[in-house]
Amino acid sequence: MFPDHIRELAAKLLAEYELAGYTLATAESCTGGLIAGALTDIAGSSKVVDRGFVTYSNVAKSEMLGVPPSLIHAHGAVSAEVAVAMAVGALAKSKADVTVAVTGVAGPGGGTPEKPVGRVYIATAVRRGAAKHKEYTFPGDREAVRLATVQAALERLRTARPETAIR
Repeated sequence: MFPDHIRELAAKLLAEYELAGYTLATAESCTGGLIAGALTDIAGSSKVVDRGFVTYSNVAKSEMLGVPPSLIHAHGAVSAEVAVAMAVGALAKSKADVTVAVTGVAGPGGGTPEKPVGRVYIATAVRRGAAKHKEYTFPGDREAVRLATVQAALERLRTARPETAIR
């Protein structure tokens, strides 16, 4: 279902998290659940994956993750601020030690000069640690942007580590 390089990355991440005793949750907008899908495509992922939130609409971001509508209004759904709020909200609404959140413009439409097609914000949040975010601009069509986002999110999860996992 997923390209081999994404499956391999997901398997490595899951093995690392299982060894460390970490669990994770995803909060996804532009990927529509593909990150959780890539992780749960690997047998045994239930030892690590707590849950996934697909919050495609702004209302869902607010209702499911507690993202303030005023934040979305001020910065737009595709923004670092909203990505961080999504990651922090997923942490608050789950039992996960680490969360990743993505929001972006997958295309083919919807881009603007300030936020072109391919612009994606990825944020991670950890228990007892600071949330971090990064801006990307991925080339290609909708599928390419979404798969690049999945890969980048998995890579970001590999570097996100709680100072002390809460059990």
